[in-house]
Amino acid sequence: MGVSAEALHGWLGFNQVRGVRWRHVSALIERYGAIEAAWRAPFSALSALGIPKPALEALLQVRQRYDADAALRRLKQLGARLLPITAPDYPPLLRQIPDPPFLLYVRGELQAADHNALAVVGTRSATEYGKRMTAHLVEPLARQAVTIVSGLAHGIDSYAHQAALRAGGRTIAVLPCGIDRLYPADQGALAARIIANGCLISEFPLGTKADRHNFPQRNRVISGLAHGVLIVEAAQKSGALITVDYALEQGREVFAVPGDALSPASSGTNMLIRSGATLTTSAADILEALALSVTGAAIAAPAQPPKPVSYQPEDADEACVLRCLRADQAEHIDEIVRSSGLPASRVGAVLTVLEVKGVVCQSGALYYSLAAAR
Repeated sequence: MGVSAEALHGWLGFNQVRGVRWRHVSALIERYGAIEAAWRAPFSALSALGIPKPALEALLQVRQRYDADAALRRLKQLGARLLPITAPDYPPLLRQIPDPPFLLYVRGELQAADHNALAVVGTRSATEYGKRMTAHLVEPLARQAVTIVSGLAHGIDSYAHQAALRAGGRTIAVLPCGIDRLYPADQGALAARIIANGCLISEFPLGTKADRHNFPQRNRVISGLAHGVLIVEAAQKSGALITVDYALEQGREVFAVPGDALSPASSGTNMLIRSGATLTTSAADILEALALSVTGAAIAAPAQPPKPVSYQPEDADEACVLRCLRADQAEHIDEIVRSSGLPASRVGAVLTVLEVKGVVCQSGALYYSLAAAR
């Protein structure tokens, strides 16, 4: 691992106590020169750090009772490694956030290339539009060697991981529990694929359950690992917006996918756009804004436009509306009304029916295109 067993004992010990932060540990290291000596610091030095009294009492108990060797054996069984903040391969972006985790537990491989990362989060109750837009945005980014970071949750998070894997890219899942657990518990198959093509990361001690207060703490790591955060779908009270708050605090760019103004699943993303988030409908929007050092000299353009779904119109109005649509460019409903010559109410009704049939998709509020064949 490149770190001595005694040093790992110190890192693991401090990590057992929730109230101990990096500012406390770094102050001890600065005073005593190494994590091993910091772990053995006298009570007077510990009490001078401003650690809350319950946490200080817990720390003293851990120093007497904690079996670090057992934890290291368990980590070896899991194929996991420890990554202290002082290690040269600790993620540099994460090290820069206001309250970085001083110890990461990693299953899989964390690479230097993962510095080129984008966080993608959203609602657990993803709509078909949200699923399509996740694939539409994530797959080309993954093919351009952008690592996708998310939280393994059902919904947009899972679709983001899956889209990155489909494209042959790398992805990182940040857990709200110990690295020896999984949340959600039924995500084992996806987690195994992520470990093989990226990694799982946790800052929580072994055995930690996915308690409610762990999720905001986890979300700051999701945004901290990335240059920016993309919100695909989120309601106004979605937990994904907590990640946005952390991203803004950390100086990260925030991207949001526009959605149907009448859809609760897009109310949060539309609100973000009104508040200044970057409106995002293509991977190029993200690459250009972040100027990521992607594979190749320029942003790759698709070799040919996407192939539309094969569909036989059921009446003249459907045929008329479909003639006004393309698979590679979204049209506003007003333009479709003008081009078709049909009444606006009839165009709206036809588009709704075609969307239900999977022939047409919304690429933003009142923007429509032909659905691409999958």
